[in-house]
Amino acid sequence: MEIERKFDVDDDAAVPLLHDLPGVGRVDQPVEFRLEAEYFDTEDLRLASRRITVRRRTGGEDAGWHLKIPAGPDERHEHHEPLGRKADGVPTTLLDLIRVHVRDRALVPVARLTTRRIVHHLHGEDGGVLADLMDDRVQADVLLPAPAGLHWREWEIELVDGSIDLLDAAQARVTDAGARPSAHSSKLERTLGSMLRTVADGRPTPTPDGPAGDVLLAYLHEQLTVLEQQDPQVRQDAPDAVHRMRVATRRVRSVLGTYRSLLEDAGAVRLLREELKWLAGVLGRARDAEVMHARLKEMLADEPADLLLGPVERRVDLELGDGYRKAHARALKALDSERYFRLVDTLESLLAAPALTARAAEPAARVIPELLNRDIRRLRAAVHEARHHPAGLGDHPALHQARKDAKRLRYAAEAAAPVGRKKIARVADAALGIQKILGEHQDSVVTRDLLRRLGAATSQQGENGFTYGRLHALEQVAALRAESRFRREWKYFPTALGTK
Repeated sequence: MEIERKFDVDDDAAVPLLHDLPGVGRVDQPVEFRLEAEYFDTEDLRLASRRITVRRRTGGEDAGWHLKIPAGPDERHEHHEPLGRKADGVPTTLLDLIRVHVRDRALVPVARLTTRRIVHHLHGEDGGVLADLMDDRVQADVLLPAPAGLHWREWEIELVDGSIDLLDAAQARVTDAGARPSAHSSKLERTLGSMLRTVADGRPTPTPDGPAGDVLLAYLHEQLTVLEQQDPQVRQDAPDAVHRMRVATRRVRSVLGTYRSLLEDAGAVRLLREELKWLAGVLGRARDAEVMHARLKEMLADEPADLLLGPVERRVDLELGDGYRKAHARALKALDSERYFRLVDTLESLLAAPALTARAAEPAARVIPELLNRDIRRLRAAVHEARHHPAGLGDHPALHQARKDAKRLRYAAEAAAPVGRKKIARVADAALGIQKILGEHQDSVVTRDLLRRLGAATSQQGENGFTYGRLHALEQVAALRAESRFRREWKYFPTALGTK
């Protein structure tokens, strides 16, 4: 995490004394470096417009490839890779972190900076470095979109092991010396100047009396942000990343279904929902392997040792561990596909210039409950179908459909939270409860399919299939219990919403 503040200073400004700042024990003699940096971006400056910088820098104490991604005021996530050969281009490890923004566009040099840097290391009483003050004189040359050149002087104060209090005190000291807080978050932003169009957060703030379309657009903005955040996490196989990205994908698909009458182009919405279904399916195969693995590990841990006949745990680990790795590899292939890139393009375009119907301009408090009521009727029809089938193995597909409809209603009701109706919140909570119960039921169905397959293979492997059959029976009981809980809980499900 890089935490720094930048300041504009005049050419003749003198660096103030820093040795008496809080916690500082000594300040080293300044050290001078010559830095050469080349910045990379797409031709339309997609990264810079999001305040993301990619550079290859030689000289100084941290030569190499640097990727910086905004993380909050004064803060950026900074990632480093070795210099390598310049001809090799941006390292893949860094590209994976920004692929969701770059997609299949080429990264090309857009600016070159030469900096004469004088570094002042601020040490604490124990000798460790608390912060650095960098005095930079910069010569910048713009390469794209049009050649240009400029130069300036700036100071940077970057925390190492120091506190925000030290940063605040250092800022007060340098501003007293004539420094001015910079209007630019990075040297590249300053270099590109008016050529750069920073992506603004166009997310509306929905209100009960405001346009119904704002409810949909605000939620889509939120979920696209989650998708963009989780994309690099999935590529790095971070814990729970597949699940979070899949949920964001499903949420977008759900609300586009519920609120489709607010968007002008029904055909485009239908195609987008189909593509989202594809992406959720690709991610789902990896997620299902994760869920089954955790479920079976827990069941095996609860089993008496004398009922575990054969290498059951090892077989489960091999089957589901290998299944996850293969499914994750397929997911990564999908995330590098043109199909995925165009899907994200479409979502961005929808939010940048939404084509809304006249109904979308009507008050949210009137329109949104009407659309939610349609989903409530849809869920009730699925539940009616499911309840017409007596409990047996608990596997009737109507239960699976009811779960999907409950999930869709939940997401649509969550999106409608800004409308401010207590009953909408109750509907969301109730739909979540039904979804969880039927989700446990569906997990049991999928897990039993695996157990049946593993058990059938034991004869070929010369192993005992008893434990697989026992686990299958326990899963069958769990499914019947989930179905029974569902039937009890459904009695209390909220009725239709009233409208203004």
